[in-house]
Amino acid sequence: MGKNKIHAVLDTNVIVSAFISDNINSNPTIVLRETLRGKITPVYNDEILNEYEEVLSRDKFHFQRSDIDLVINHVKLSGLKVERTKAFEEFFPDPKDIVFYEVAMSKEDAYLVTGNIKHFPQKPFVVTPAEMVEILNM
Repeated sequence: MGKNKIHAVLDTNVIVSAFISDNINSNPTIVLRETLRGKITPVYNDEILNEYEEVLSRDKFHFQRSDIDLVINHVKLSGLKVERTKAFEEFFPDPKDIVFYEVAMSKEDAYLVTGNIKHFPQKPFVVTPAEMVEILNM
């Protein structure tokens, strides 16, 4: 890994994909694992934490409460809490995605890691889990 710490906003779908995956080497699983190991510093705000809590707690997923708490507590304890930077001229198909983009914009050199790349403006800091794994391996 490079000298600089990697900061990233994890879209909720990356965490869900990691939790669902049976493959310990799937890209979302690697991204979540490296976040928990401290290679990636999560960037967040309260809205993002609330979405993690709401989505990961949905009955349809049957995720373990301990796993949900582990991720959310890790983000709170070792992450970087920031305010949103307004994105004025960007279009988002799903308005709920805006917060992830705006929080990523708030930290210089932070990435937004998402499995739904088409939901976000095409910017160099918006990456897929596979692209984040490549960045980790640089």
